[in-house]
Amino acid sequence: MFNFLLRPIRRHFGADKHFYRIIDDMFGVIPHNLELYKLALVHKSASVKLEDGRSINNERLEYLGDAVIEAVTSDYLFIEFPDRDEGFLTQLRSKIVSRQSLNFLAEKLGLDQHLISNYIPGESQKHIYGDAFEAMMGAIYLDQGYEFVNRLLINRIYYRFLDLEQLTAEETDFKSRLIEWCQKNHHRIQFVTEHDKEYRQNHPVFYAKVLIDDLEMGHGAGESKKQAEQQAAFSVANYLSDEQCATLLDKYDRMERMLEREERKAQ
Repeated sequence: MFNFLLRPIRRHFGADKHFYRIIDDMFGVIPHNLELYKLALVHKSASVKLEDGRSINNERLEYLGDAVIEAVTSDYLFIEFPDRDEGFLTQLRSKIVSRQSLNFLAEKLGLDQHLISNYIPGESQKHIYGDAFEAMMGAIYLDQGYEFVNRLLINRIYYRFLDLEQLTAEETDFKSRLIEWCQKNHHRIQFVTEHDKEYRQNHPVFYAKVLIDDLEMGHGAGESKKQAEQQAAFSVANYLSDEQCATLLDKYDRMERMLEREERKAQ
């Protein structure tokens, strides 16, 4: 009842009427504390410095929103897939809350059009939209409560924009798949990841390589350690089938055994 009476007033009168309309159109809510929603749209590159030296941006709300989204998504999948195991639920949740997925949702909602940032638009900064989406969920949680965020995410956002059937069919966790394959076939696997100390547009770059039985099999780069390792695993999965991997590793095993025999002869 309160929102029913307040909505037309906030949307059409007052200095912040334009911002109220933006939030209402995207999320179907009239804010109680509008400043939380404004803060959720301030990226750290556009931080406001206070007199005491503190920076005001959306990072704390992003942290909170990340936890809320994961909790809501866990509840949702637990109910939606009563017969699936923990591994399936965990993988599907990771796809839904991934940066790629949250960026997609942010753009579908139009959140990217209102983000305050000092970055020049580019491919390497696309994740900031997903960060803003998390921050906005954090703001809504503080302003409206968990149950509202729960209904908002499931009924208004996931229902409209996510295709669960497609997500369950997609293979995105290449690192886990490669580790499972190595364990199944009794091969050692190691990810070696290094951080480039040079910065590109204020974002660190990580480089990763995959070693299988000490043989370098793939490499990748990304803005985080996790992203670089996924890219490295993808470079193996993308170009080698399971059969090709097995053939290559078998050749390597035979070569190692030959070297061991030669070493024993030399002794």
